[in-house]
Amino acid sequence: MKNIIIASTSTLHGSGYLEYILEDLEFFFKDVKEIIFIPYARPGGISHDEYTEKAKEAFSKINISVTGLHTFDNPNKAIKNAEGIFVGGGNTFVLTNQLYKNNLIDVLKKAINNGTRYIGTSAGSNICGLTIKNTNDMPIIYPPSFNALALVPFNINPHYLDPDLNSKHMGETRETRIKEFHHFNTHPVVGLREGSWLYVKDDSITLKGALTARVFEYNKQPYEVEPNTELNTLK
Repeated sequence: MKNIIIASTSTLHGSGYLEYILEDLEFFFKDVKEIIFIPYARPGGISHDEYTEKAKEAFSKINISVTGLHTFDNPNKAIKNAEGIFVGGGNTFVLTNQLYKNNLIDVLKKAINNGTRYIGTSAGSNICGLTIKNTNDMPIIYPPSFNALALVPFNINPHYLDPDLNSKHMGETRETRIKEFHHFNTHPVVGLREGSWLYVKDDSITLKGALTARVFEYNKQPYEVEPNTELNTLK
């Protein structure tokens, strides 16, 4: 019964917040009047209220109201009763820590698996994987566990960047870091470039957007997958 959008980013260069995907979200959330926004990732350390206002402004363009989860006395009940859920980007460790602190991991996972429509961007996408070990964020806080919602059978690397062959920077590439991950872990990793997203409907997982995604499997060479490719077999 899953109905999920896992997006690499909330904002493309030169466009507004969620602007590039609003048309798809309007269809995705058809018949939904209100969604619960989880502002825990706090990009740049902004307040929950400030972050919620940003989400409200974007969703008002498709006539959907937004209520921040932090405003509920019983966030567990709010998730159970939600028509739709949005988790925005920011710091994945901060987000995960707050979800564990409020005992929301299991209730969130159950609601989404039972059909509550969900969109995650960036940090909100990281938590859709098996673990948050492929986030690009600094570990500024230590959550009780790196285990995530396991809504898909692999990990997500949002904002995936290709090596710049013309750059004089000689540091690690994103691909290098993911290969290091596979020295200690066997989970597949999907590198989602900005502007791409995964659409999960029941057991189907499909790459959407105009760009390819880069897939990393344990003991295999990384490879590209085209838009509209199904990734159901990744395990």
